[in-house]
Amino acid sequence: MKRLTLLAALCAATSAQAAQDTAGLVRFVACPVYRDTDAGRKSGCWLADDRENGKRWDVTESPYKPDWNFAVLVEGRPSANAAQPCGAPALDPVRTSRLDIPCTRHMIPAEGFPGRRYTLPRRNIAPLSVARAVPPGPYAERVFPVYFEFDKDFLVYQYDDWLIDNAVTWIKAAKPKKLIVTGFAATAPETVSGVTIAERPEAAQERAETIAETMRRLVPGTAVETKWEVAAQPTDEPEADGLPWQSQRRAEIRAVF
Repeated sequence: MKRLTLLAALCAATSAQAAQDTAGLVRFVACPVYRDTDAGRKSGCWLADDRENGKRWDVTESPYKPDWNFAVLVEGRPSANAAQPCGAPALDPVRTSRLDIPCTRHMIPAEGFPGRRYTLPRRNIAPLSVARAVPPGPYAERVFPVYFEFDKDFLVYQYDDWLIDNAVTWIKAAKPKKLIVTGFAATAPETVSGVTIAERPEAAQERAETIAETMRRLVPGTAVETKWEVAAQPTDEPEADGLPWQSQRRAEIRAVF
């Protein structure tokens, strides 16, 4: 009886922690809507409607740009900035992962909304011709995460390339004996907006191999091993922007000395 009581307490604590981790976050599936604003380069807006509560969100800040032919899995946190240049409250941070659910293209006019003027994102790497500052030692074992769109293994522009550039700069300076790249996939089924979603188990291996090949090309001569795991659990790494689902869809580069 004591063991059952303890198990129940542990389960309750785990559920409470999971609820706390997603408090204040937004997650739903929707067909993306493009608002055709014209305030200069890349000023058009991406919007998505949460059908369960009828709320429209501005998801333009996602590093994964929607394909208006397919539904997206929207994950984000309401922005602290109350401005609505796209005509809806913004999610920031936000991710919009493409799903294999066909959508009808939907574009609406500006309707007086200015859109967002393009600015360089925080994660924007300098040209390769620019010398990188050498990270200071001493050097010890370290893990660098890289993140992915739902069920995908390709590198994300102005997100993954920035993470990889930082990792490679450190690895070149530290000169570890080898790198162990582990791919993860969120394979546990979940229901979001009435849609059951789960990443393929193969996505974990595909992510590991993608990052391993990238490391072999960028730090030639360094031994690289690959591993992979399914049923990935969330982490608290800051580069996942506080989105637990994003943190599950990852590969980790472990530098071993």
